[in-house]
Amino acid sequence: MSARRTQRPRKETPAQQIDRLRRENEELRERRDRLREENDRLARERDRLRREIERLTQALAAAQCAGKRQAAPFSKGASAMPRRRRRRRPGRRRGPGHGRHAHRRPPTHVDETIDVPLPPACPDCGGGVRETRIATQTQEDLPVVRPHVRRFTVHVGCCRQCGRRVQGRHPLQTSDALGAAGTHLGPHAVALMVLLNKQLGLSHGKVAALLHDWFGLTVRPSGVTQALHRAARQAAPTYATLRDQIRGSPVVSPDETSWKVGGRLWWLWVFATAHTVVYAIQDGRGFDQAAAVLGADFDGVLVRDGWAPYRQFDQAAHQTCLAHLIRRCREIVETHPRAAWPRHVQSLLQDALGVRDRVIAGEISAHGAAVARGHLLTRLLKLLAAPSRLADCQRLAAHLTTELPALFGFLFDVTVDATNWRAEQAIRPAVVNRKVSGGNRSTQGAEAQEILSSVIQTARLRDIDPRDVLVELLRAPQPTVSPALASVR
Repeated sequence: MSARRTQRPRKETPAQQIDRLRRENEELRERRDRLREENDRLARERDRLRREIERLTQALAAAQCAGKRQAAPFSKGASAMPRRRRRRRPGRRRGPGHGRHAHRRPPTHVDETIDVPLPPACPDCGGGVRETRIATQTQEDLPVVRPHVRRFTVHVGCCRQCGRRVQGRHPLQTSDALGAAGTHLGPHAVALMVLLNKQLGLSHGKVAALLHDWFGLTVRPSGVTQALHRAARQAAPTYATLRDQIRGSPVVSPDETSWKVGGRLWWLWVFATAHTVVYAIQDGRGFDQAAAVLGADFDGVLVRDGWAPYRQFDQAAHQTCLAHLIRRCREIVETHPRAAWPRHVQSLLQDALGVRDRVIAGEISAHGAAVARGHLLTRLLKLLAAPSRLADCQRLAAHLTTELPALFGFLFDVTVDATNWRAEQAIRPAVVNRKVSGGNRSTQGAEAQEILSSVIQTARLRDIDPRDVLVELLRAPQPTVSPALASVR
């Protein structure tokens, strides 16, 4: 038997146990306090980072918005890079890139010919001058324009049978008013006012100044306003006809943008086809406002962006704008350069446009187009089944899922546009006008804006001089429909 015995642990007395537990309790309390301090520090750091993320997100959104909607057209902002000093001498360069010498073409007709003889003596030495050749120089200038005043001697009488007052009317007259209201502005002057204000964006005061300085026509800004309202009343039936043409069109591209009426936020809508443009300034941006122009039962094809109210036209076929989706993919790639999912989506949409181009060029048959549609749809469904975890990609995937039935309609009918470029181009003149005018001051001004702008843009789209259309409407005895815009040719 071994002499070494196992040493048993010494039993603690109750006082020793209390002291040990007290020390352990103090250590745990100190550890708890340290953990609380660490937790508070991490919470403060979390809140700081959250505020920083919100600030950076707002700054990014503001920068993206500023890049799309500059304060002034073509503005590059204060942060633009300074222009580099031109080191090379200005002018054309020698070599194959010299380019074609362009010059102003001479006019096809000459109204006045002036002979310019040689001087009797040399201006330098006073010697005699011998003629060597005769050259020509053409000058195009504006004539001095003064108002052409017409005085109509209006014969007034009464009917022998009913006694009703009757007066004559000449085709060049624009009104039957006599007496104190017997002095009017002619149709060409009013048409010029309409084009200067609605097409070029000049204010009423600038229009009045231009007419006075260049044409000698005295009119106040209030007179310009009244003339514009009168032109809108004469063109109101034409506007209604254009709106009916939009409702009966097989394909329509709508869009909307903000507008101010009396300093309040309204919305300017545009509905464009290949031959007609209709504007509508309304106090909302929903389905009711769009249906006021299109009609709630519109059953054509809507080529539109992803704005949700357009999807409420349940009787219409839909084609969503691929340009908006491609631009959205590019923005996500710029924000998250390492994300691959939006690049795949962008490539798929661009491949769809390539298939459309090949179908139009006759390189793909109808069967080949159907096979290509199937492959594109399969690729898209695979991408939507496994989108990126980024919030931007998740939102885009949800939007694509919603818009899935309206993505590839242009591959079934190549006459349908894949983008709403018609509406984008039609709304551009209104946006430029908004930058200058800021909107309208009254609902009556907004009504005149939508009527006259629709008439002008539709006439230009159909290669018709809008001045001729306006003059014809202003000379009509009653508000009527312009024959030039009455039907789509």
